[in-house]
Amino acid sequence: MESWDVFRSYSRRRQHQCRQIRRKYKDYSNMELKCCLMKMIGFVVFLLVSSSLVSPVQSTSETSIVNDKPRNETQSFRPGDEVQRLTRIRQHLKKINKTPIKTIQSVDGDLIDCVLAHQQPAFDHPMLRGQKPLEEPERPKGHEREGKIYEESFQLWHVEGEECPIGTIPIRRTNEEEILRASSIKRFGRKRRKFVRRDSSSSDHEHAVGYVSGQQYYGAKASINVWSPKVANPYEFSLSQMWVISGSFGDDLNTIEAGWQVSPELYGDNYPRFFTYWTSDAYQATGCYNLLCSGFVQTNNRIAIGAAISPTSSYKGGQFDISLLIWKDPKHGNWWLEFGSGVLVGYWPSFLFTHLRDHASMVQFGGEVVNSRAGGFHTSSQMGSGHFSGEGFGKASYFRNLQIVDWGNSLISLSNLKVLADHPNCYDIRGGINNVWGNYFYYGGPGRNVRCP
Repeated sequence: MESWDVFRSYSRRRQHQCRQIRRKYKDYSNMELKCCLMKMIGFVVFLLVSSSLVSPVQSTSETSIVNDKPRNETQSFRPGDEVQRLTRIRQHLKKINKTPIKTIQSVDGDLIDCVLAHQQPAFDHPMLRGQKPLEEPERPKGHEREGKIYEESFQLWHVEGEECPIGTIPIRRTNEEEILRASSIKRFGRKRRKFVRRDSSSSDHEHAVGYVSGQQYYGAKASINVWSPKVANPYEFSLSQMWVISGSFGDDLNTIEAGWQVSPELYGDNYPRFFTYWTSDAYQATGCYNLLCSGFVQTNNRIAIGAAISPTSSYKGGQFDISLLIWKDPKHGNWWLEFGSGVLVGYWPSFLFTHLRDHASMVQFGGEVVNSRAGGFHTSSQMGSGHFSGEGFGKASYFRNLQIVDWGNSLISLSNLKVLADHPNCYDIRGGINNVWGNYFYYGGPGRNVRCP
């Protein structure tokens, strides 16, 4: 086994032991955490020393098979690389995991840190440093606000009644294993570069979406049906979201995104999780999921972005959806996110963007799946409920009450919704309109099947 694989295996065992400490002591001390980390570091030192003392024995025929020339010790093992990578990981964790005033253990294993709002990752950005979250913006006209919103039932970490104090925000803690699963520290928390669908061309990202374009848009709203689709490959994901888009669909593409996703690579499990995303350069170097980089400013103390959603919909059973509104504040120009009917989550400062500083040129709703074609076959990762749109309510996944925000900061119904599925034999979509759901569509599918080999 390679030295890094040995360390990764050992790291996972140590992580499990650390979690046991965390479960026993919800507000565990720094000393206990340092103990776990020091044991990991001690093992790395032992591994590096022992590896440098033992030279691998390899026959001439074996070396020729590997690379047609003898491998020296430097080529086969570089002890400094592992130490440097571990150091970089710890530095990155220290940057994104802010010091909490309270820590909550979720029933799904997550640790939710209650961090002072002005100390959240967003304020590491040079243009936000030293600032505090803004006050509530003006809501779009035509937006109905209800009374009490029971958002605590929306996520698993609220099950035992715990919550973060006023003046703090809940942040899901990132651990070493999650960064190790990424291709690099630099790419951790970012999407693979891709292009948003505007035609039927194909890539490893497959979509079933409804969209509007051709006008100036200042926001969008929808209710999104939540499921727990099966994801076949640890490096694939399945999501359902809204996109607010501007740019030329080249390197200058700007997007703001929110919805739910199942991503084993990012989170290490198969729970559907509430997420946000943004980019101002087509997913190249800017933007990230949730609060994993400076950008999105959270203002809510009861919703943890990246935390698991509960409950979820069931086939032929109860249906559960979440309502999301993204809109541009006409006074300050920032893009705000609201959950339900009145719960502000936070905002994306307008300076993060180029084209979206003014308005969006497209709004998109729907599902997306990564198809890695493992073994040469189409993925069996599900989109939505894992069933085709034709099965309808209680079986297929849906978006309902689709609206956009116009130049006058008013919510209006869509008049020209188009629907598109990249691979309709794998995942499909069909739209409609009625007096109860307004503009809506059903979408999704099982992925690989007899018509989708």
